[in-house]
Amino acid sequence: MAPEKDATTDTDTRPVQIFQVSTLYGAATLAAALDAGLFGPRADVRRLLLVSHNAEIPETAPRLRDMTGYGRIATRFDGTLDWNRTIHPYHPAAWAPRPEEAPLWQRVLRTAWGLGTAPVELAVESIQVNPAKALAVAFPESSLHVYADGLMSYGPTRNDLAQSVACRVRRVLHPDLVPGLRPLLLSEYGVEPEPVPDDAFRAVLAEIAEEAADDPLIARAAAAGPTALLLGQYLAALNLLTAEEEENLHVRMLRGAAAAGHRSVVFKPHPSAPARYSRTLEEEAERSGVRLTVLDRPLLAETFYERCRPRLVVGCFSTAMLTAAVYYGVPVARVGTAEVLERLTPYENSNRVPLTLVDHLVADLERGEEPAVPGPAPASLAPLVRAVGYCMRHKSLPELREETARFLAAHHDDPGTAHHFTAERLTLLGLPGGARTPGGAPRPLRSLLRGRRG
Repeated sequence: MAPEKDATTDTDTRPVQIFQVSTLYGAATLAAALDAGLFGPRADVRRLLLVSHNAEIPETAPRLRDMTGYGRIATRFDGTLDWNRTIHPYHPAAWAPRPEEAPLWQRVLRTAWGLGTAPVELAVESIQVNPAKALAVAFPESSLHVYADGLMSYGPTRNDLAQSVACRVRRVLHPDLVPGLRPLLLSEYGVEPEPVPDDAFRAVLAEIAEEAADDPLIARAAAAGPTALLLGQYLAALNLLTAEEEENLHVRMLRGAAAAGHRSVVFKPHPSAPARYSRTLEEEAERSGVRLTVLDRPLLAETFYERCRPRLVVGCFSTAMLTAAVYYGVPVARVGTAEVLERLTPYENSNRVPLTLVDHLVADLERGEEPAVPGPAPASLAPLVRAVGYCMRHKSLPELREETARFLAAHHDDPGTAHHFTAERLTLLGLPGGARTPGGAPRPLRSLLRGRRG
């Protein structure tokens, strides 16, 4: 791994671009955007990589700079910065300066990072929350570029932005994981999405994988001739499943792969998942007569795709499923997606649209559907996603109401549509599929609110 370069001693007076990252997948997205020239020539600016470790207990979770391939990404920058160290003892998810403190904190950060008086441009992830929100407050004159490193870019903005922040966002950069589908993220503020070129992103993933060429675990996995990869997400940490339910989900993935004829399978656990997940799966593999390799390394699933070229990827709603299909042509299948979607609360939960996408596009392995590579977004997808997005954030997306009402009037009883909406939410919004008035019309939102107050 390349050593971190200290950015604080640099006296360069060129304009500064600061790229805030917390995941290697997000860093790869930024690297591809840089390689494609989406941030201009490198010689014209000084580029700093700001690493944020957002785990609940950062000291106990794998660090980004320990991930296989991080060193390749770091070479694109003139220096690296550590956000956790900068704001210690505060947690990155919890701390932000108050607006009245912004001038003071900007001076502190400029001094700590050796920025001088150079103009600063920010590229951040998840602008609605810290640390991106904190950076936007600390540098109130800086233009903002938001990049999305997964399927959540196709969903609505989860929190309202202050107008002083929203007016500075120039674009949403995102991998084109669902070709033909336009992201909803920040659309209510008139921000345009801009896909990162496929060839640039694929090249970065290949570059990251080169660093794993000598990894003995990957070599052993490749020697086992695996034909399927199972993706763990650690959904228990998100309170979407209990730990026992998630263990069972992985077992169901393995059984589905075995039933489809796969006899050599790799399981890639989430880096934060407990070790017992792997042990439970190993016991099931022995019962099923399947050779199981546990890929317990801090690396991207895409690195495995590069090195081992599986014929099947199975997951619940991981972004890595769509990456496998779009960038590697690997057939994908889902397990447990509809169940998690049905239990997801509150309705505004930002995992809803990723679940909706996988549920709509990817074959259900347990129902015997044939794993496949989803093509461009079908005509049925955009209206569904926009209707779900409206029901999640109706106050932010009022322009979608009539479109959503028409869609639900035509489809709310369809088996492939109904489970994406709850009767309570449709009733609250006075939409087709909700509770009816005595006259048969959807009960309007005003009367519902009056009834609740009464």
